[in-house]
Amino acid sequence: MLEDKKKWNEKYSKNPNEETFSPLLEKYIAHANIGKALDIACGRGANTDFLHAKGFEIDAVDISDYALSQIKKSPTINTVSADLDKYYLAPNQYDLITNINYLNRRLLPQIKDALKPGGLLIFETFMLAHGNFKLPTMNLDYLLRKNELLHSFIGLDIIYYEEKIEINKKGERIKKASLVARKSA
Repeated sequence: MLEDKKKWNEKYSKNPNEETFSPLLEKYIAHANIGKALDIACGRGANTDFLHAKGFEIDAVDISDYALSQIKKSPTINTVSADLDKYYLAPNQYDLITNINYLNRRLLPQIKDALKPGGLLIFETFMLAHGNFKLPTMNLDYLLRKNELLHSFIGLDIIYYEEKIEINKKGERIKKASLVARKSA
């Protein structure tokens, strides 16, 4: 954990780029019931801030205590410094869970269980791609395979699913999978 924390603290402190909230979150936020939200691997909290402005009470979880220190202070934002490889989600806690640009397969069944009945999941992250693509990592544990995200949440009511090619801010081709789904009430 300490090695990962050090790596991410260094990354966030040396790269002060302004983060923006997820366009997928913005597009589908109206489908969520305002209540308690979980922002997994929240970084500096761009999505957390967006959810705060919409009236959510948020648990913002990340391994980087430096990134968490950059999040707006509010009684409705609970920052949690945690190694997500060891973190556990309690069942039926959240009206909304966001997971953007992060993959931890161990958490996938826990995410389903952590949603309250009627709760919404907004999930988007990188996929394995061959050819002229920029991969954020060469560690295959952090890259989705074709249809993997869809299959991982098959018990939820799928509102939106897409696998797509995008151009990142550096002009590089990347491949992502996006899913919005609701837990049956």
